[in-house]
Amino acid sequence: MGISKKEFGVTKDGRQAYLYTITGENGMEAAVTDFGAILVKLIVPDAKGEKKDLVLGYDDLAGYEENGCFFGATIGRSANRIGGAAFQIDGVTYSLAANENGNNLHTDFYHGFHKVLWDAKMLEEEHAVRFSYVSPDGENGFPGTLKISVTYTLLPDMGLQITYDGVSDKKTLINVTNHSYFNLGGHDAGSIEDEKMTIYADGFAEILPGAIPTGRILPVEGTPMDFRRAKRIGDEIGADYEQLTLVQGYDHNWALNTAYGKVEKIAQVEDEKAGRVMEVYSDLPGVQFYAGNCITPQTGKGGAHYDKRCALCLETQYFPNSINTPEFIQPVFEAGQAYHTTTIYKFR
Repeated sequence: MGISKKEFGVTKDGRQAYLYTITGENGMEAAVTDFGAILVKLIVPDAKGEKKDLVLGYDDLAGYEENGCFFGATIGRSANRIGGAAFQIDGVTYSLAANENGNNLHTDFYHGFHKVLWDAKMLEEEHAVRFSYVSPDGENGFPGTLKISVTYTLLPDMGLQITYDGVSDKKTLINVTNHSYFNLGGHDAGSIEDEKMTIYADGFAEILPGAIPTGRILPVEGTPMDFRRAKRIGDEIGADYEQLTLVQGYDHNWALNTAYGKVEKIAQVEDEKAGRVMEVYSDLPGVQFYAGNCITPQTGKGGAHYDKRCALCLETQYFPNSINTPEFIQPVFEAGQAYHTTTIYKFR
């Protein structure tokens, strides 16, 4: 029980990074690094007490300095996609990196939140580690100096809580998420297509080629996107359905039935073989379910082989391209307005 700290490597520009491990009384462990405020390990016991690391990642800092798939990453200032790599606030246009088919994905591949060194504070009594970062005005194209923190907390009921808090000195866009890839059988267990998914949503954001939403929320009823009852992920992932073929499987934002601003259960994943269930809680309007369709073959922690669909993401967030879609809830915050959101991954 407690928090430990150890060296995790030296960045390419010569700065020391650290790994912080939070250990709970129930045998659960979370290891996080101040490089990118990244979740490196999440060790969870099953009903028999057998422990497995459930998130994809790397053994050393060098892996995270590359990290093309965003394993464990804190994504910001804006997660997911922004159409045309630009947006307007009060008539002023802000241009971003056009890093995916003319659009912006996850802010910046090389200078986003997942590639900077954060200040860390161990909160022993809260079983938490808080990372803080000051993003200067204009960084990656966004207005305002943003003071942001990400707090990882181990909960007594087998949960990992991630809390985001921020404030900017100018009106700005804030939409931060965690991009961890989960496999309830263990990070090295292979395909997640046998895992059963439930998402409490009657609709999802329709996308165009390039995965930019049209602004319409389509009903899941009668489509492969219907996860209102538990369904094996692999059952319909290869269906001849345009929304799936556009992105090679599930990589969409579901419009949650839960109340915006209230932390409620939004999704559940079950691995019957492993005997584990993960419940996801959020206070945001959407969740991006990504089935790992484009994970590039590579070597991960402990020499594990990672490949297509060997893990899944449930990224809590505002809808993609909300800033350019007036129909969606806006992730825009006034100068001095508090940005606060909570995500919980709970296991049983």
